[in-house]
Amino acid sequence: MDNPIFAFTIFFLLILCFYVIRSIYHWTGERIALKRLAKSGIPYIDQMEGFQFESYLKALFQGLGYKAQVTPKSGDFGADLIMTGQQKIVIQAKRYGRKNRVGISAIQQVYGAQAYYKADEAWVITNSFFTKSARVLAEACNVQLFDRKALQELILEVNPSQTAEKVFQEVKPESRTCPTCGKELVVRQGKTNRFFGCSSFPQCRHTEVINK
Repeated sequence: MDNPIFAFTIFFLLILCFYVIRSIYHWTGERIALKRLAKSGIPYIDQMEGFQFESYLKALFQGLGYKAQVTPKSGDFGADLIMTGQQKIVIQAKRYGRKNRVGISAIQQVYGAQAYYKADEAWVITNSFFTKSARVLAEACNVQLFDRKALQELILEVNPSQTAEKVFQEVKPESRTCPTCGKELVVRQGKTNRFFGCSSFPQCRHTEVINK
């Protein structure tokens, strides 16, 4: 009578140990992932607007020994950055919300930019992810894609002195005009984050998120 009870107790304890070990493993993995996320600066990149993201990528690739330049906003022919080193690379930078995936238009644009600038390679870099159709087209066009995970790994590998936090705090977002009154929008600090507010406040109370 005792043997079956003893066997059942041992079996129950083994099952319990298995679940405890698995929970510890998952908890440890999540802790490591969160530490890597914070070290990479991705949370600050998520708050950037487009020009800040381009400026950060410029600093990142300069850390790899490339000469990088941000293209003008008008007439860029599909490239946000041009890198020159052993190879010439054109880059399309997409600072998106995590739920907004980068589609095929980014691949089409950077592929055209590669031809225009006579570049050796074309890349699309995002803090988000790519749609399935974008990945298929990129493979067909030989365009290299860096999604959120790949960008994080690249940042951790380079460990640039110009951190995402530093760029976010020091590089001013690209200027905008208030759609309500036509005055300049300026960066203001709220209780939890920064935002664009009209320079004619309080006459005009228009506001915008920085990373729209």
